Amino acid sequence: MYRDLSYLDEVKFCPHCNEKLSCCEAPQIHVGDGLGWGSDVLFICLSDNCPLFLRGWDHIGDQYGHHASYRYMELPGSKESNVMMVGNKDAFKGSIVDPEAIKNQNARYLKEKKAVEELKSCLEEKNLSPVLTLLLDEASMNSSRVLALDYLVKLGDLTCIDALRNHTFRDEILKEKVDTALKRLLTDNFKKECPYCAEIIKLQAQKCLHCKENV
Repeated sequence: MYRDLSYLDEVKFCPHCNEKLSCCEAPQIHVGDGLGWGSDVLFICLSDNCPLFLRGWDHIGDQYGHHASYRYMELPGSKESNVMMVGNKDAFKGSIVDPEAIKNQNARYLKEKKAVEELKSCLEEKNLSPVLTLLLDEASMNSSRVLALDYLVKLGDLTCIDALRNHTFRDEILKEKVDTALKRLLTDNFKKECPYCAEIIKLQAQKCLHCKENV
């Protein structure tokens, strides 16, 4: 789902060690009240040399008798800060967010959303682009891809064949539907694929125009 990704450009620093804070996935449950953090991500100091982190082991050991320490943390979009209790030095290091991956995911979603909207006018505009966008995007919703497949046949545009034939569909059921749609598309246009070179030729052809094989 589309989200405001402005936090990905934020740069925050730890007041205890001046190291840049890392953008990490937030735990689903807030250990204090169980209500969550109100954010998908948290900015956390992951420096093992941070004074707060180094002193935290002794403090928690003396006060609570547990082997744990603290990491400095700030919420995105604000200066609100807190400390995160961690049980080892590797906590949160495996949940660092990849900003580019999130931006790409967001861009993919927006592209899918635009393609779904463009399906409504693709027939009158003879626009194959949104149909292929959805069919070739393995992350698109299956219902949207099935809808696009219906428009594929109605458009009757044979230029889609190479792209679809060379795509690896993870959904075997959808792949079968695509194959069926392509066969119908070719038949409706009085065409067929050469079994030897895969070029498109006339349905009544007995010899391929391209590879010269008898078909």
